[in-house]
Amino acid sequence: MSFPEQINLPYNFSMIKNDFTPGQQQPDQPAEAGYWIIIQGNSLVLKEKNGLLSLLEGDLPAWLTPLSSPIFIGNWKGKPLRAFNISSSQTIDSTYTTEMFTTVDIRMDFQIMTLGGLAKQILHWIGQSGHCSRCGSLTEPVYGTWGRKCSGCKAEHYPHIHPCAIILVKRGDQVMLTRKAEWIPGRYSLVAGFVDFGESLEECAVREVFEETGIRIENVRYTGSQNWPFPAQMMAGFVADYAGGEISVNHNELEDAQWFNVNQLPILPPKRSIARHIIDTYAV
Repeated sequence: MSFPEQINLPYNFSMIKNDFTPGQQQPDQPAEAGYWIIIQGNSLVLKEKNGLLSLLEGDLPAWLTPLSSPIFIGNWKGKPLRAFNISSSQTIDSTYTTEMFTTVDIRMDFQIMTLGGLAKQILHWIGQSGHCSRCGSLTEPVYGTWGRKCSGCKAEHYPHIHPCAIILVKRGDQVMLTRKAEWIPGRYSLVAGFVDFGESLEECAVREVFEETGIRIENVRYTGSQNWPFPAQMMAGFVADYAGGEISVNHNELEDAQWFNVNQLPILPPKRSIARHIIDTYAV
């Protein structure tokens, strides 16, 4: 499946906006039954029937043991949607299945994937923000937002979103692609990295490409962005032109980096990722 623009990619809100109404923290939560997002590590627990995957709905099966109280995150198709984590050692009943968010041949539809990613980010934030980073006291909800307020020093804290630049480098009819050792054999993608103190996104792009590959770039152009909930990145996409240098791989970051002809590309990331969207849209 192709996506017309980066805003349409999975994990971006546009994927679910027609059927989902956000429900930031409120003092009174809905009592009626609804849908469940159940996270186990980097996977989503789903109901499987006749090869089709769906969210759990209604009463929870008795074998499920939440690690903490479920969190109401909004309404999905008019019904409450709640989320919680379960232990990685929790045994999954045979009529259910787990689907990894990052598997190559993903079976769950993109709306479910996006809801799961949203829930994963929220659960990560709630789990990380129970105590104030200034004084260590317990925090309380700031209703109507996902913020937390310290019960001691009264400092307010809001979700930490981590901006990253991801960059396609072009040189004539070639593009530079890189790979990490943990990826499937033969897969290449784009240079990416976190924005540092004092940097613009474009400056981050220039630095990351040089630090990881020794290549200098110019004419850095923004292409779009994708929310990436692993655990809380915002991927800002760029295309840039080669400005000089020879590839010198930083093996602390990468296994390999190469120039590829645009007509002879290696295995690429899935089309649901911003990396693939940039390659498909701007490589030629």
